[in-house]
Amino acid sequence: MNFDRVIDRRASDSEKWRRYGRDALPLWVADMDFMSPEPVVRALRERVEHGVFGYGSEPTELREVLVERLSRLYGWHVSAEDFVFLPGVVTGFNMACRAAASPGEGVLVQTPVYPPILAAPAHAGLERHAMELTREPSGCYAIDFAAFEQAITNRTRVFILCNPHNPMGRAFRRDELEHMAEICLRHDLIICSDEIHCDHILPSRPLANTAIVPYPRKGGDCRRHVPIASLSPDIADRTITLMAPSKTFNIAGLQCSVAIIQNADLRRQFRRVRAGLVSEVNVMGFVAALAAYRDGQAWLDALLTYLAANLDFLVEYVSANLPGISICRPEATTLAWLDCRPSAVPGNPHEFFLHEAEVALNDGAAFGSGGEGFVRLNFGCPRAMLAKALDRMRIAMGALG
Repeated sequence: MNFDRVIDRRASDSEKWRRYGRDALPLWVADMDFMSPEPVVRALRERVEHGVFGYGSEPTELREVLVERLSRLYGWHVSAEDFVFLPGVVTGFNMACRAAASPGEGVLVQTPVYPPILAAPAHAGLERHAMELTREPSGCYAIDFAAFEQAITNRTRVFILCNPHNPMGRAFRRDELEHMAEICLRHDLIICSDEIHCDHILPSRPLANTAIVPYPRKGGDCRRHVPIASLSPDIADRTITLMAPSKTFNIAGLQCSVAIIQNADLRRQFRRVRAGLVSEVNVMGFVAALAAYRDGQAWLDALLTYLAANLDFLVEYVSANLPGISICRPEATTLAWLDCRPSAVPGNPHEFFLHEAEVALNDGAAFGSGGEGFVRLNFGCPRAMLAKALDRMRIAMGALG
């Protein structure tokens, strides 16, 4: 668990390291530059050494492991039959749109948000009904519940929730989730909750000598993830929850995720839309998922400590060295949402830092309304790499005069 180890991925098949060329430091896609947990690597090695890779089936233990995990972490009691295994969470929320709505109907999303969520309604011939999250004077984000409800029309059928939220790292509080759920139930919506980042809840640590503040803790501590479906049986009955070991244990390329659907009729609808289109999880994805969930907790605990220290370093560096750029310390994920609008950075900050600093970030405009002038930075990397990228950004800004 040496997270300071720099692993050279330039010559590998890494999309993260290939997209912007050999000279750019990539801090964009949510793909960490850490070795996956040793139990996962060991399980994969043992499976490879078996040498036969015919059609596989899910490990017999996996459902039991997930039932126990959801109960232990969230007090959420589900049954083994509530799980539908999928090759990815993006696949899951696209399936949810098709399962719960018909062409011409609508899907509610909260912007700025993960771009594939923005794209999902159109893929199913649906309208996108968007409401923008409120950026407060502190730089933190909140939900305007009046605007949330006003965005719902008589054609809206699905709400895609992103919790923890990508890109700004909100881990929504219980009271916020309850309020959103109450509105959705009153309007007869299906909730599809993308909770892929649920295991990356970061400890809250006030920082000295910086104006950057963490999210306020009013209304309850959100430092423990709350699945929206765990709030009540009525909410669970109208919710499709999507989780995965992919972001948690850095095994996204192995493509295994899970939908938790407690309503049997909704689960049948969800399964129906995959027919002939969505493949089963591959044998290596299943092997990795079981090993990660069963044996990866020590690695995850160490990772969260390292990520929290990386985030401390990042927010202090931004405050001290990148004038005009601000960040509200995220509560979760490995992603930081940087507001570059008050800075002297000309034009599109994504393009500026890519071409002038050779640092690849995500363009905030791709996340929809409210994202213009922002960049998303992935701090899930060795600290030396993070420091090198930030130094490049500082030097590029310094050259502006």
